[in-house]
Amino acid sequence: MYNIPKILSDQKAFFESQKTKEVSFRLSLLKKLKSEIISNEKDIMDALYKDFKKSKFETFLSEYALVKSSLSLTIKNLKKWSKPKRIWPSILTFPSSDYIYKEPYGNVLIIAPWNYPFLLALEPLVMAVAAGNTVVLKPSELTSNTSKILTKIISNTFPKEYVKTVEGGVEVSTELLAQKWDYIFFTGSTKVGKIVAEAAAKNLTPITLELGGKSPCIIDDTVDLTLVTKRLVWGKFLNGGQTCIAPDYIIAKSEIKEQLINALKSEIIRSYGENPKKSPDLARIIDKKNTIRLQGLIENETVVFGGDIDENDHYISPTIVDEPKLDSGIMSEEIFGPLLPILTYNAFEDIENIVSYNKNPLSLYVFSNNKRFVKNCIEKFSFGGGVINDLLIQFGNHRLPFGGVGASGMGRYHGKHGFDTFTHHKPIIKRGNWMDPPFRYAPYKGKLGILKKLFKYFG
Repeated sequence: MYNIPKILSDQKAFFESQKTKEVSFRLSLLKKLKSEIISNEKDIMDALYKDFKKSKFETFLSEYALVKSSLSLTIKNLKKWSKPKRIWPSILTFPSSDYIYKEPYGNVLIIAPWNYPFLLALEPLVMAVAAGNTVVLKPSELTSNTSKILTKIISNTFPKEYVKTVEGGVEVSTELLAQKWDYIFFTGSTKVGKIVAEAAAKNLTPITLELGGKSPCIIDDTVDLTLVTKRLVWGKFLNGGQTCIAPDYIIAKSEIKEQLINALKSEIIRSYGENPKKSPDLARIIDKKNTIRLQGLIENETVVFGGDIDENDHYISPTIVDEPKLDSGIMSEEIFGPLLPILTYNAFEDIENIVSYNKNPLSLYVFSNNKRFVKNCIEKFSFGGGVINDLLIQFGNHRLPFGGVGASGMGRYHGKHGFDTFTHHKPIIKRGNWMDPPFRYAPYKGKLGILKKLFKYFG
């Protein structure tokens, strides 16, 4: 068992030593972390395969390469990101030199999910360390092999009073959340996100919640379905459908539904073969419990393709579900698996009714060549982020902030946005003494007119 109060106490003492505020110190350990990750590439691949049969291609594309890229970007830019930023003074502060100083929060807790257990543990960790914080990382207990390799990499890279992993289940998470942190970063379900937010509120701890929701994919009748279905099958069934920004369901123009379903069937077979269970490219469901949960979502639905299940192998084939009701199980919770419901619309109001049933998704996707239709979708609905005519790629641009809104989360990260998330932006004004305008001092008689004129021209 871990002595969590002692771990946090040691990290507080280390932070108070001011060592983490040295940019050169942070850089040296980020470079060491990158080297450690490169030297453990095979073990990382093996761990993710053992956890849920994730292919090497998917592991490299969606986890390993993204972490390496994040490290490279951070190492290259950290000195620039960390410098105080000069800000123009205002009429109220003149004469002065105004700055924003970049200051770490202090002791950070990161609770990582199981669906991308390497990427979603290390990307926020890299940014928290880059900003000068100490970190306790709680990896998911459902991906035990990946958790072990994370622990190995981190223990080989960082002093434990700087960064440490704490493995375990709900009881460990509960004890961690009972401590007083300076920042908490959580990725996971909305249900658990509420528990994290409640725990953080007791100490007024700032938080980032990266959650999920039911992300719609809207398809009109102006598109090339051959291209659309290639992108749909890739984006939906990547990682066995266990992706927080995967399209959760489709809303298709009613006239193209049958053609779309047929094209999806053909593309699934082309991608994974007649028997997807034998495909080396289809990841498994994380555990038996989630396999049974997903099985329950399709028991009373119209399955028009797939639906093959092996509980012991944690296998569910790519499955298409036709026109489920909005109050059904499959439309009332985030699916997080290889099940793809297809709903239809005739007018834009139909889309509004469907999307409003599960508000504030993490992502929204639109396949259309109609600019007005696309504009309506972007402006009408509230969602974390989106893509027009493709899927998932919003995660791949470090210049774009990534995060949810409402039920899909709060806060943002990626690239410099991640560095800023773990940084307190401290405003500092260095006032000059060579000039001291007398009108701000009492008595104020006869000065209001001067003040109004100053604000008129300079305010």
